[in-house]
Amino acid sequence: MLFCVTASHKTASFELLERLSRNPQTVAPTLIEAGAQGAVVLATCNRFEAYVEADGLGSDAVMDAVEQATGVPSVDLDGSYRVIEDGRVAEHLFAVASGLESVVSGEGEIAGQVRRALTGARKQGTTSPALERLFQRASQAQRRVKNVTALQRAGRSLVRLALELADSRIADWSAERVLLVGTGAYAAVTLATLRERGAADIRVYSPSGRAELFAKKHGIRAVLADEYASAARESSLLITCTSVTEPVLGPEQLQRPAGDAVSTGSATQVTCPVSHSSSQLVIDLGMPRNVDPAVAQLEGVALLDLETVRLHAPLEELQATEAARAVVREAAEDFRAVRSRAVVTPAVVALRTHIFTLLEAEIQRARNRGDDDGLVEQAMRHLAGVLLHTPTTRAHELAVQGRGDEFLTALETLYGLTPEAPAASAASEIA
Repeated sequence: MLFCVTASHKTASFELLERLSRNPQTVAPTLIEAGAQGAVVLATCNRFEAYVEADGLGSDAVMDAVEQATGVPSVDLDGSYRVIEDGRVAEHLFAVASGLESVVSGEGEIAGQVRRALTGARKQGTTSPALERLFQRASQAQRRVKNVTALQRAGRSLVRLALELADSRIADWSAERVLLVGTGAYAAVTLATLRERGAADIRVYSPSGRAELFAKKHGIRAVLADEYASAARESSLLITCTSVTEPVLGPEQLQRPAGDAVSTGSATQVTCPVSHSSSQLVIDLGMPRNVDPAVAQLEGVALLDLETVRLHAPLEELQATEAARAVVREAAEDFRAVRSRAVVTPAVVALRTHIFTLLEAEIQRARNRGDDDGLVEQAMRHLAGVLLHTPTTRAHELAVQGRGDEFLTALETLYGLTPEAPAASAASEIA
């Protein structure tokens, strides 16, 4: 059976999502130790999800394992997550991968995060055949949504939305002194988006020491560790987007020594989405958060974090969204049909093996009686194919309807046959 335990911006606070996402790599192994056959964990800036194949392991046991791995007490999780089971798991993941469940509908980053979640599970050895197929089909559904709908053109990434919100206080992007903190995939997207807007004075700092490599690749200047605080104070726009689990920017970096002049760059006194004007804007795109919330209390500093971005997300483009959801539903139905048919596959194989064993015996008997031209053999093989067609088709139809057990019972009653593999195992071995 497939489970998905999901907490997202729709059900949980950003503070809780931060706590769940601090050590996501521990969750899948803990679920395997608890008895799951497979587990894949998707932890992003807006969601924490554990996809689990667990025959004989109930949702309560899954939640106990999540609590053990994350250190978040169950009392803190109450009301902040959902458990999705079996038939609905595929549609949920396909919608997530397509950006339908994101803060900004259609945002593109989530597709790569879904792929990386599966890659991470493979490296940890926690995936399973059923989860492999589920995540592969999710990527296929995402590509189809991208190709046949306008969803991604209608939606915008978190980076773009954050910078659009920053427009309210930036008169001239080319005059901004920007410090980018982070060198991962989000940093590259952020840099490209800044350049699209005209920003030119951009420096980068990396808590992990990769700033010089990133700077050389992208043609900007690196900030070393001993320069970080002064560079932060001198910047009019700071954007953090690292995967570290502790804040990398706090009052200690931004607090100006007594008597220091505050340089305003091109910033105007227009109200920012965080509801106060400032000479320095900090945008925190990290999850867990990269910026100590206390910086918002500093004079002249405004903080725009993911919570604020979410509150300002635009309404979905209804037509594009509905078209995308139709694609997702169709893909999920196909996945369920294939998985359901796999339940009766061992029984169908058992029936065909039985019939063809009898057939070969009869063909040999016909040959012994002088069927030299093979006409009898040809007729018997044709008849066997015709006779097997209807029960095979009916088995698949019943399986899709959730009535595969009726076919198994009929097979045992009529022929005394029992499939070689149990139905639960067959369901997890679809390819």
